[in-house]
Amino acid sequence: MRIKYNAPVILTFTFISALVLILSSTLLPFLTESWFMVPGKGGFAPSRIQNWVSLVSHVIGHANWTHLIANFSLILLIGPILEERYGSRSLLEMIFLTALVTGVLNVFLFSKGLLGASGVAFMMILLASFTNFKKGEIPLTFVLIVVLYLGRELVNSLAANSISEFAHIIGGFCGSLFGFFKTPASKA
Repeated sequence: MRIKYNAPVILTFTFISALVLILSSTLLPFLTESWFMVPGKGGFAPSRIQNWVSLVSHVIGHANWTHLIANFSLILLIGPILEERYGSRSLLEMIFLTALVTGVLNVFLFSKGLLGASGVAFMMILLASFTNFKKGEIPLTFVLIVVLYLGRELVNSLAANSISEFAHIIGGFCGSLFGFFKTPASKA
């Protein structure tokens, strides 16, 4: 028996995020804030290449190990199933688009910076509820996930905390759109 690198996009995403956290916690304390956190409204400087990169790279940066583990425990659970269903390239595109949408909206709507993969985790949660999706039907699992997960995020958004429920909601919205419009990879 051998260990298989079974979900290359998900595993690479996980390892890069962990490496960035290790480096920013030890040798390069400026790394996360400079390259892996998208600035909020008023903080985005178009002349800084880091700001443009962080529109997508913010999903790689995490504040601490608790933050990273919370996100990747979901991503590692759901991601390989989605990578097998949709294909590596397609899942990478969905992660990229979710990161870009949450990054751009954060720059325009919120004053705080944004980092972490929770928007991607919520995208995957909603996307996974479309496992048995057929055209012309709305899966009950999707409806229940929307009520439970996104309903909780709407309620939590009223509390004063350092969590970006907005990124969760937008990630879930992206996952819903992908679920309705993205075609699973064909099996050979």
